[in-house]
Amino acid sequence: MTRTLTVAIAALLCAGCSSAGAVRAGHAAEEGNVYGTREPFAAHAVYFVVTDRFVNGDTSNDQREQGGAHPTFDIPVRCPDGIDGNIGYLGGDFRGVLENAGYIRDMGFGAVWITPIVDNPDEAFTGGDPVECGSSLTDRGKTGYHGYWGTNFYRVDEHLPSADLDFRGFTDGMRAAGLKTVLDIVGNHGAPSWTMPQAQPGFGQIFDAEGQLIADHQNLPPQQLDPKGNPLHAFYNATGVVDAKDGSIFDGNLAQLSDFDAANPAVFDYLAGAYEQWIGQGADAFRIDTIAWMPHAFWKRFADRIRAQNPGFFMFGEAFDYNADKIAEHTWAGNGGISVLDFPMKQAMDEVFAGDAGFERLAPALHLERGPYANPYDLATFYDNHDMPRMAASDSGFIDAHNWLFTARGIPVVYYGSETGFMRGRGEHAGNRAYYGQARVDAGTQSPIHAALTRIANLRRDTPALQRGLQLVLELDGDHAAFYRVLGDGDARQTALVLLNKGDAPWRATLTDAEISAGSWRDAFGGVPVAVDAGLRIDVPAHGVRVLLRDDVAVPGALRARLQTLMAERHGGPDAR
Repeated sequence: MTRTLTVAIAALLCAGCSSAGAVRAGHAAEEGNVYGTREPFAAHAVYFVVTDRFVNGDTSNDQREQGGAHPTFDIPVRCPDGIDGNIGYLGGDFRGVLENAGYIRDMGFGAVWITPIVDNPDEAFTGGDPVECGSSLTDRGKTGYHGYWGTNFYRVDEHLPSADLDFRGFTDGMRAAGLKTVLDIVGNHGAPSWTMPQAQPGFGQIFDAEGQLIADHQNLPPQQLDPKGNPLHAFYNATGVVDAKDGSIFDGNLAQLSDFDAANPAVFDYLAGAYEQWIGQGADAFRIDTIAWMPHAFWKRFADRIRAQNPGFFMFGEAFDYNADKIAEHTWAGNGGISVLDFPMKQAMDEVFAGDAGFERLAPALHLERGPYANPYDLATFYDNHDMPRMAASDSGFIDAHNWLFTARGIPVVYYGSETGFMRGRGEHAGNRAYYGQARVDAGTQSPIHAALTRIANLRRDTPALQRGLQLVLELDGDHAAFYRVLGDGDARQTALVLLNKGDAPWRATLTDAEISAGSWRDAFGGVPVAVDAGLRIDVPAHGVRVLLRDDVAVPGALRARLQTLMAERHGGPDAR
């Protein structure tokens, strides 16, 4: 860090600014407090599992004979390189997750995001386009193993519970093991609904809590539905598929999925009632699938209803878009105040940790001052998931990615198996959602990725500044990053200096007395005292991280004004005007 301090900070942080407007007085730093967020859920990093693909804890619920002429269990998708995908059920269930709660907790996670639990069709889909190794949005022969093809949103799919373990028992068990349950929910659609040679039970149908049929697409394309004349069609939009030349998938049906009519009060009441039921059975937070496919007014009404009974209930949505200005709209109070998965940061992380970009590529995605998001510190940060190819990084790349993910702003989310580099680079039908299994879980602790992840994730779990502190950047350049996370909120007072090195050689980081306060710091890994006087020179290993801690707000005078500016301007969008 040899550049002039003010130039380095201004260049890096302005790269993450937007023209969201002035900060309203209510968001100014109050009485000297400094923090990024007060969101309680920010304390918990999230481990994401496709439940059916994690661990088969109970073979009695596999339903291996289900489907008749259209069986649902173990349907391989052959790939030319011999690493196959699978579009059938493979046996993962509640018990498989619960029995490995200790494994997940010990890595440093505080919550587990599971895929939707609602009842899905009992056959493989016969319509749509054929599934191939590299295909996308193709569903012929596919099953609802992933949970996103709901037919009864009030009933648990039979593949998940055991005779002595229902959803309530699962969430109780997870909570007893120190883990919260993030439930994946869908508001936009049900199961695939047309193009079948012959109509199949469940597909395009919706059942109520008593098991009565209340909606049926009747294997008709959307344009042939009669929502006004046929009560069974009233749940659905009749927009139809929108060609790319006329719009996008956001404007019409996604693949052949039944498209719910967000303007129909019966649709809203059905979905809100179902998800209130699952909160009553222990869901601690929601991840909202395809949030951008439904209008803001729907989610505002939904969030208000959920939080009226469950104040402060945390939700984050999937708006699959790399435009921060677009996805940020969901975070605004007027649209429901729902956080989102940080796709712009995911894009940057992929370029930095699986590609050749330097740390400076991450700066524009931070949005620490007057950005588009209501609060960037509440975003769910990640580098890959089940809907895109897994990150194609080396072991070192995963280690570097985790060192950033668990120290920078946001709530970290890690996809199952990434702790060992599982199926790296593979897409949905090419192994991305492959079965993990107990043997891999048991062997996972031998992976260098797992060891490094456990080290940094547990540090975040034990360090309030890394969960909620303001992020003040000193340097993001090439292979090196240096920044503070600063927390001074009531009795919670802590400063963390983070130094990251993604290079192949050790880095001698040099901080001047304008960049670090003199006094007694301690190494966060082990607690060894580190004396600072007139600056600091400290070694950071190759592909390593150093974190120094002090239990106060410890930034030198040259950075105090910067810290107060970050505090006053951390909110963005219309909520900050």
